[in-house]
Amino acid sequence: MNRISVIASALAAAALCTAGPALARDQIKIVGSSTVFPYTQAVAEEFGKKTGMKSPVVESTGTGGGMKIFCQGVGEANPDLTGASRAMKKSEFELCTKNGVTDITEIQIGFDGLSVAQSKKGKPLDLTKPQLFLALASEVPDGDKLVPNPYKKWSEVDKALPDVVITVYGPPPTSGTRDAFVELAMHEGCKALDYFKKKKGELEKADYDKLITEKCTPMRQDGPFIEAGENDNLIVQRIEADPNALGIFGYSFLYENADKLQGVKIAGVEPGFDTIADGSYGLSRPLFLYIKNAHRKVIPGMNELLAEFTSNEAMGEDGYLHERGLVVLSPDLLKEMQDRAKNGEKMGAPTS
Repeated sequence: MNRISVIASALAAAALCTAGPALARDQIKIVGSSTVFPYTQAVAEEFGKKTGMKSPVVESTGTGGGMKIFCQGVGEANPDLTGASRAMKKSEFELCTKNGVTDITEIQIGFDGLSVAQSKKGKPLDLTKPQLFLALASEVPDGDKLVPNPYKKWSEVDKALPDVVITVYGPPPTSGTRDAFVELAMHEGCKALDYFKKKKGELEKADYDKLITEKCTPMRQDGPFIEAGENDNLIVQRIEADPNALGIFGYSFLYENADKLQGVKIAGVEPGFDTIADGSYGLSRPLFLYIKNAHRKVIPGMNELLAEFTSNEAMGEDGYLHERGLVVLSPDLLKEMQDRAKNGEKMGAPTS
């Protein structure tokens, strides 16, 4: 009987250890977007100073990578929050649901400009979205057909552009920055070209949308576009060293390196706080934070961290995140996000 009692006690203890939404852990874990990383890191440090608790562990995994990790499940082995430089996709929400992550709050933390930047040593550039597409797409129009991208120099894309080799460093497919660039620059750029305009008139909407997805999404892999990983600071270093190279990353990295880099104008508009906030800069996007509500009452400091993150001192007009390059929300939208975070408002399923 004693042996049976011991076994029963052990089983009961094991059940208690695995019961509940999450196991106690004394340090918050955050993953996600490399663009959001500097902001989450700043909040984590401020949280540690103010509360005396351990600062959260913040890992830059990229938006797509962060979603996969975040959606693996509930429990101490899984992160509590993930940052994203785009909204959660329907497929990611379904992965979360499949793995028991069914109560998530979505917070928009601000806006970011998807900057195309160059060294201050280079001649200032002004590019359009069609020019960006023609320089970086895997296939481009040639009369009534698509062909592998033949352009090696900017002057071959447009005679008005410099006669220099196209060299553009950018993020990998797992990055939300890449997703945003494809949507805002590549897709919009290709839709403005005569070939795709003609196809829009010839095809049913579903077939046209499929054409855009299949033919306007792939980036060229023959040299001019170079995937530089999730480390945006590496892109900064590379374009600083090469006056003819361009880099694609979030505005905060351009802002933080304004002594070395300059923004490339898009259709005559420079990236900046005002042009990103008012939408006149054509590569602007919202930034998000996703919260695993099942962890809030179990992981120490979760609610305090969210209060810090959404505070006026952090996300407000004169907050320390703005000082690091974040384009802040309007007062009304900020209040809405503060209420969401405080109340743990459950997000609905994305439609796409």
